[in-house]
Amino acid sequence: MNTELARFNMIEQQIRPWDVLDPVVLDLLATMRREDFVPAAYRALAFVDTQVPLLPGAVATAEGACMLEPKVEARLLQELRLQRHENVLEIGTGSGFMAALLAHRAMHVHTLECKPELARLAREALRRNGVLNATVHEVEAAAGARGLAAEGPFDAIVLSGSVAEVPHGLLGLLKPGGRLVAIVGHEPIMTARLVTRGAQNAFAERDLFDTVAPRLLGFPEPGRFSF
Repeated sequence: MNTELARFNMIEQQIRPWDVLDPVVLDLLATMRREDFVPAAYRALAFVDTQVPLLPGAVATAEGACMLEPKVEARLLQELRLQRHENVLEIGTGSGFMAALLAHRAMHVHTLECKPELARLAREALRRNGVLNATVHEVEAAAGARGLAAEGPFDAIVLSGSVAEVPHGLLGLLKPGGRLVAIVGHEPIMTARLVTRGAQNAFAERDLFDTVAPRLLGFPEPGRFSF
């Protein structure tokens, strides 16, 4: 496979058509080696418009251990509009690729992963790619976020997976002016949502696009009525 051609096609055929036009984001995607964060067994999928399993097939499907599509990662990164002085929290390290992208735009990234094998692989991939300002915490998501309150408040929070609804506890970890992006809802259609914290604890929400993403573990599922 011609890796550089595949990377170019990923950007031009998948990412740009999804309205990712920020030149800084596009340059980062052109230089960050996404293939280094993909398990060897699935490396052929590194630039494909699909979710990439991070653990053996059945386990990845059952536990939501997948790398999000390139266009979804790129769009979420663009919507955060990170600045170099900002501090970021990511829930769901997975492959570590999103943490690497965030770290290149921000001052520091704290990223939480509950699966020991993924935490180990992400640390190794980040180190190989010279990303020194991202810290992987092997911890359950919701409890881990509470435990990192001393590192906050955060300028941005990213949920790299889906939840039934935006966790209110995470909103309290945002600085005034801070942004949170999450994929919320239930299959077959979920929504990527941007939440911004304003003055006097007022929060504004904006829906970005429809998608579907694996569930993040550790967050409650509200009861649903059935007839």
